[in-house]
Amino acid sequence: MTCSAAETQTLERLRRRIFLALFTALAVALHTLEALFPSPLPWFRPGLANILTVLALFLYGGGAAWSVTLARIAIGSLLLGQLFSPGFFLALAGGVTATAVMTGAEAVAGRRLGPVGISALGAAGHVVGQLLMAWLVVVRHPGVWRLLPLLLLFSLLAGLINGLVADSLLRRLRQHPAMKNSRKPGQEPEATG
Repeated sequence: MTCSAAETQTLERLRRRIFLALFTALAVALHTLEALFPSPLPWFRPGLANILTVLALFLYGGGAAWSVTLARIAIGSLLLGQLFSPGFFLALAGGVTATAVMTGAEAVAGRRLGPVGISALGAAGHVVGQLLMAWLVVVRHPGVWRLLPLLLLFSLLAGLINGLVADSLLRRLRQHPAMKNSRKPGQEPEATG
């Protein structure tokens, strides 16, 4: 049995939505799981959920990355009982900054920057966004910025590890028959309606 061109497009849009829902659900699960890990600071986590944002960015484009990030933060904060708390605003500032840096870097660099580099840049952006929000909302003291070098070092290490995991997952996902029409490196995302 063969499909018409319209049916194929409908199937691809449906497949995209299903995978984005799966990425979002996994990101929420990882976000929630990380909250159970012991942490020296409330926002000091490895950012495992950002692996799914990188996957969405490389498979479906910037809009998909934004969807996964914002949904993960909102749903994860709601599940943890932290919606509109200082922790929520820290996560939102970090997530927005990280996603802006990652989508911007991917748009500018294209194929020259892979998942590992994008993830490391996103991790650094996440720390800067969170520290800025912490300074604006929680502690308005210049000493907050003294944490930046240590947090940047930790975040870059976590970003590199998360990027390596995302790169490995991308290779495997692109070999799967369901991903045959996903976005290729450096390719513009398809318009969906």
